[in-house]
Amino acid sequence: MFRALSQRFVGQVLTTDIRAIGSVLFGAPSRMFLALIVGLVGGVALGNMQMPGFATTLVIAQSVGKLWLDALSMTVVPLIFGLLVTGILTAARVGSASLIGWRALIWFTLLLTIACLLAAMATTLLLSWWPVSPIAVGGSDGLAPALPPATGWLQAISPMNPVRAAAETAIVPLVLFAMLFGFAAARIEGVLGEAILTFFRAVVETMLVIVRWILAIAPIGVAALAFAAGAKMGTAAVGTLIQYIIVIATICLLTTLMAYVVVGFAGGISLPRFARSAAPAQAIAFGTQSSLASLPVMIQAAPGLDVTPTAAGIILPLAVSLFRAASAAANVAVAIYLAHLHGIALPWPTLLLGAMVAVPVSLAAVGLPAQVSFFATIGPVCLAMGIPIEALPLLLAVESVPDLFRTVGNVTADLAVARLAGRGAG
Repeated sequence: MFRALSQRFVGQVLTTDIRAIGSVLFGAPSRMFLALIVGLVGGVALGNMQMPGFATTLVIAQSVGKLWLDALSMTVVPLIFGLLVTGILTAARVGSASLIGWRALIWFTLLLTIACLLAAMATTLLLSWWPVSPIAVGGSDGLAPALPPATGWLQAISPMNPVRAAAETAIVPLVLFAMLFGFAAARIEGVLGEAILTFFRAVVETMLVIVRWILAIAPIGVAALAFAAGAKMGTAAVGTLIQYIIVIATICLLTTLMAYVVVGFAGGISLPRFARSAAPAQAIAFGTQSSLASLPVMIQAAPGLDVTPTAAGIILPLAVSLFRAASAAANVAVAIYLAHLHGIALPWPTLLLGAMVAVPVSLAAVGLPAQVSFFATIGPVCLAMGIPIEALPLLLAVESVPDLFRTVGNVTADLAVARLAGRGAG
């Protein structure tokens, strides 16, 4: 029963992933990067020259960029709610069918939580040592909600009125309600649960179509936002993007190190042996930027970790589909970097809140292409922490470099969970 259910689940995930990737226009990241360069150069050049009509051009660029960002942002609430409900329903089915599946899901959640908390602390310390120059990329009147008072933040995250939370883009109570809804739907009659799953899958697919339409004109929005940033920041914009790449890559490498430490302490395997087994998959991950492409090599590495082919065939496809430890940690780091970029102070309850939101959001983002998942997973974290998201498209344009380290960290953590959950399993 479990094998059939697992194969069906993995097949659906991989089919969705391939279909989603294929639907994104070929060369879109390159066009976005080119638009970023053109916008920055144009903004810096015209800003320095202060030609007649520059102020009007700047206002038009800001308006175009905000219009495109608002169009993309309107999909966040239905997309996140649908992803959480479908992700929980599907994971509950797989987990309830096998002890190995349950063990894997528990380790997924535990390591994601550790990675996100570690990222929150490490990014805060790194940026205190290497400060970001605060700017106003596009104004702070975006979707970010006001932070609740320190004495009332527990009440603020309570999903007392989910409809109001959705209308006000209050992500934390919305995420909590979506999780409760998903877990409850997993306990009702099978036919009714299947109807709910089908409905929310349709919602997610519809939102993805809208997102793809919006991303098709992404170079225009990115160029407009980059022009405004270049005009305000000058050449400092380039240094900010370079700093962003280094910070996010560092957090991904730290997550990779975390996987080594956890598997060394809890997995009962020597670090040199684990490193030798993981090296081929890490090389494929770095070269392809795809955990899916690394899956066959990870399965081949399982015997070297004392994991049986049966256990590896259950855990690793689930890990590739659901478990993205380095990506979740990087999402928290991106949100904190944006906060420092906008000069927003983040007290420790807010950091903790962002890390906790990043865990279920990461688990829910199954089968999304990179450009979509960048907004769908980082946007809710930013909104939960009260951070404007206007600069996200600019960071997306250079995300291909940190994504190398995201993928290596994800694959390393996948193999660590294979050892942790599959050790001694038949």
